[in-house]
Amino acid sequence: MEMNQYTAVFLDESREHLQAVNDHILKLEKEPHELALIEEIFRSAHTLKGMAATMEFADIASLTHQMENVLDSIRRGQLAVSTEIIDSLFLATEALEEMVEAIGAGQDGKKDVTALVGRLEQLEAGEDGPGASQSDGEQEQPALDELQTAMAAEAEKEGFFPYQITVTLSDDCVMKPVRAYMVSQAAGELGELIKTVPAAEELEAGTFDASFILFLLSQATVEEIHDAVSGVSEVMQVEVIPLKLTDKAANEENSQEETAATQVEEEAPAGQSATRKSKTIRVSLERIDDLMNLFEELVIDRSRLEELARLSGNNDLEETVEHVSRVSSEMQEIILQMRMMPVEQVFNRFPRMVRGLARELEKEIELDIAGAETEMDRTVIEEVGDPLVHLIRNSVDHGIEAPAERLQAGKPEKGKLSLRAYHSGNHVMIEIEDDGAGINRNKVESKAVENGLITTEQAQDLADEDVYKLLFSAGFSTADEVSDISGRGVGLDVVRNKIESLGGIISVASAPGKGSKFSIQLPLTLSILSALLVKVRDETYAVPLTSIVETILLEEASIMDVHGRKMMDYRDTVIPLVALREVFDVPGSSPEQKSQPVVVVQKGEKRTGLVVDSFIGQQEVVLKSLGSYLGDVFAISGATILGDGQVALIIDANALMN
Repeated sequence: MEMNQYTAVFLDESREHLQAVNDHILKLEKEPHELALIEEIFRSAHTLKGMAATMEFADIASLTHQMENVLDSIRRGQLAVSTEIIDSLFLATEALEEMVEAIGAGQDGKKDVTALVGRLEQLEAGEDGPGASQSDGEQEQPALDELQTAMAAEAEKEGFFPYQITVTLSDDCVMKPVRAYMVSQAAGELGELIKTVPAAEELEAGTFDASFILFLLSQATVEEIHDAVSGVSEVMQVEVIPLKLTDKAANEENSQEETAATQVEEEAPAGQSATRKSKTIRVSLERIDDLMNLFEELVIDRSRLEELARLSGNNDLEETVEHVSRVSSEMQEIILQMRMMPVEQVFNRFPRMVRGLARELEKEIELDIAGAETEMDRTVIEEVGDPLVHLIRNSVDHGIEAPAERLQAGKPEKGKLSLRAYHSGNHVMIEIEDDGAGINRNKVESKAVENGLITTEQAQDLADEDVYKLLFSAGFSTADEVSDISGRGVGLDVVRNKIESLGGIISVASAPGKGSKFSIQLPLTLSILSALLVKVRDETYAVPLTSIVETILLEEASIMDVHGRKMMDYRDTVIPLVALREVFDVPGSSPEQKSQPVVVVQKGEKRTGLVVDSFIGQQEVVLKSLGSYLGDVFAISGATILGDGQVALIIDANALMN
C-alpha cells in the first residue's frame, strides 16, 4: 500500500487510541461496574472506526464497530462485564494493533476478523437476544449513535423525518438475504437508510433471525412506508415508528453550548482572548533525527572553534566563541529533551502480557508499575523492550509461585510483580522485582557444575551474588521442562548482552522465600556522550566515561606477569592489563616514561586496565557509525571528529573485557 499524506496521522492517532483502549480494559477488569471506563473505551473505538472507515481500512472498521455494539450493550445495562468479555476485547485490541502495525509497514492492513466479529456478536446477543427482558420499550430497541442522531436532526430541518422500521420475515422464508435486500431497496426508494440492525454485511450473509430493523430518513408517511415494505414477498410483519430526535438533539446542542460558554468564562482571564491555543504539535521522529544530526555537526564545529580561538589569542574572538559554546550547550539540552520519551512507551505492553502469562500458568499476579513517566532517549527505549520482556517472563514463570504453594508458604495467594523506573544521575534505573520464592542457590550451583561453568569446589567458595551471576551465562536455564515461556536456554544471557551493548549494567539480588530483584542501569542517551580522550602513540582514542572507574599512573614495578599475561594490583585484587597499542596495532613508538598511564574500565563486576601513552582530557563527543564499508571493527563502537579536525575512534570497553 502506498503511504499517503494522511496515513502517518492515522497511524499516530490509532496507536494512541489503541493504547487507551488497552489501558482502560485493564482497569475495567478490576472495576467492572465503572461506566466511565466503558465510555472511554467506546469513545476510542468509535474514533478509530471513523478514521479507519475514512481511510477505507474495512477490517479495522468492521471489528471496532462490533466492539462498539458490545460496549453499548454494557453501558445500557443489557450486558455485564465478564472474563469472557474482557478476553474478547483484548483479542480484538490485539488484532487491531496487528492491522495498524501492518499498515505502518506499508501493507494493506487486511486481516480475517470474521471469527472475532462472530465472537463479539455472540456476546452481544447473550443478554439482549430472544427471551431477554423487554419491559422498557425504549431500551429494547437499538439506538442511533451521535453522528446518526445529528444526521437525523439535520434532515428534519429539510423535511425528512426519521423512522424505525422493524421487519419480520415468515418462518418458512428460505432466502433471507434476498428478502432483506428487497426490503432495504423498497425502503431506500422512499428516502435514505442510515442504519441497519444487524449490520448490512450480516443482512447480506443471512446471519440473522427472522427480524431486522431499518432506520430511514424520509418525507413519506408511516402508511406509505408500511405499504412499500409489506409489499415484499415473505414479509410477515412490518412496524413503522416515527422517531422524535429534534428535541433531544436540540437539548444536546444547547448543553454543549452552555458547557463551552462555561469553559470560556472559567478559562479566559479578563481582557484576554477566550480562544484556547494548543501548546503541543506533532513532529515526526525523522525530523527530530535530522535536527539531531545537524546539531551533531555543530558540536564538532564548536570544538574546532574553541581550539582555533585558543590558538589565536584574540580575546574578543575567545569571548564570542565562549558565548556560542554556552548557547549551543543549552540547545543541546533542549534537543536531547526533544528526543526523550517516557519509558511508558515500553511499559504499556506489559500489563496485558503479564495477565496472559498468569492465566496460562494458572497463577494470580498483580503488576505494579511506578515511574512510567521517567524519560530517556528514544534510541535506548527502542532497544530495551526485549530484555525487559525476558526478565518479566522469567519472574512470572520462575519467580512467583502457584497460588497453592504461596498459601502453603504463608503468603497471599496473589503474587506481586513490580516494575519501576527512576533517574539516577546521568542514568535511568529500571527494576523488576517479585515477591516469589527467590533464586534457589543449590539448583543454580548444580546446573552450573553440570554445564561445566564451575567445579564443585569453586561452588562452595562462591558468595550468593556470584552464584546469581551464573544465571547470565550463555545457554543457562534452571527450568525442568521446556515450554513456550521458558526453559530453552535462551533469555538472561541475551538480556545481559543487550544491556551491555547499550552501555548499561545489570545486577540481581535475591532472598530465599522472599523474592528477587533485577536492576538495570542505562545511559540517558547514546548519541552525544562524555568521553576521556587518550593518546596511543600517534593516534587519539575516546573512552566513554560511563565505562571508566578511574585513571591512574602505574609504576613499572607494580606490573606483574601471571601466566604470560600482564596484570596489576588494584585495590586488593589483581586485574588484567590491556595495551591498546598492541590491540589496535598502532604504528609509531611510545614515549619513554617512568609511570604508565592506565584507564581502569568496568563491565559489571569485571575490571580491566587499559594501558595508554597519555591522557588528553574530558570532552563531549558525537558518536558516529563507521558505516557499512568498514562494518564491525573489534572493540570500536564508532568514531568522532575532534576540534582539530582529526578523527578519533571510540573504544568499546565491554568488547575488550570479553
